Amino acid sequence: MMSRPCAVAGMFYPKDPARLGHLLGGFFNGTGPAKNATKGIVCPHAGYVYSGQIAAQAFSTISPDFSGTFVVIGPSHNGYLTCASAISWDTPLGPVETDEEFVTELDIPVDEMAQITEHSIEVQLPFIRYRFPKAKIAPVMMGEQDPAHAMAVAGKIVAAHRMTKRDIRIVASSDFSHYVPEAVARDGDLYAIQAVENLDVPEFYRRIREKRLTVCGYGPISAMITACLHMGAEKGELIRYGTSGDASGDRDAVVGYAAIAVM
Repeated sequence: MMSRPCAVAGMFYPKDPARLGHLLGGFFNGTGPAKNATKGIVCPHAGYVYSGQIAAQAFSTISPDFSGTFVVIGPSHNGYLTCASAISWDTPLGPVETDEEFVTELDIPVDEMAQITEHSIEVQLPFIRYRFPKAKIAPVMMGEQDPAHAMAVAGKIVAAHRMTKRDIRIVASSDFSHYVPEAVARDGDLYAIQAVENLDVPEFYRRIREKRLTVCGYGPISAMITACLHMGAEKGELIRYGTSGDASGDRDAVVGYAAIAVM
């Protein structure tokens, strides 16, 4: 397998390059200025009709001139163990090249087949290809999301960063509450997001347990925060929060989405 083919093009986002480019352009036209201090972001991975504008808000905090490596950490929705990818990933806009040296230094097992149907990383890549055409990626799919495992993944990212001297930004791919009334989702999600803004990983886990939140990428978020702290991050900032109800009109069973920058 020379490249990882698109699995959810035509479902989560348009398969036609012209239509996809037009959609992404519209998303980014509605965003604010970049924040030069951004080291990592939390970004949703739902269908673009629901979360695309919020995802663009997250990526817009990074300068479009960025040409380094995005470490994209997504949760496994299919039960696979944590693994990396070392091949390029296709998008309708063209391939996104993988930083093979960085992936090697990560010292995380490579498993290309485990990632064939997973959408949590793939959905981020058209944004990267469109906004940062010179950037590369280091894809990491997290299976185990407990605190110890998140700390281990963060440590591997920090070690690879030190070894390669790459200019990196870390993308934690995650949606928040799933299929609960909007008031419940908003209350619980914003409670957890406060801990993210404070870069307090233990408190983030505690609040998820307390509210029994169904955040699907809590491990990637925690790994991103921890790695960014090692790189000098001082705070997080919620850029935008919304739910699937904003697009569907259904407020009875929503999924929550957040764009968060860690600086």
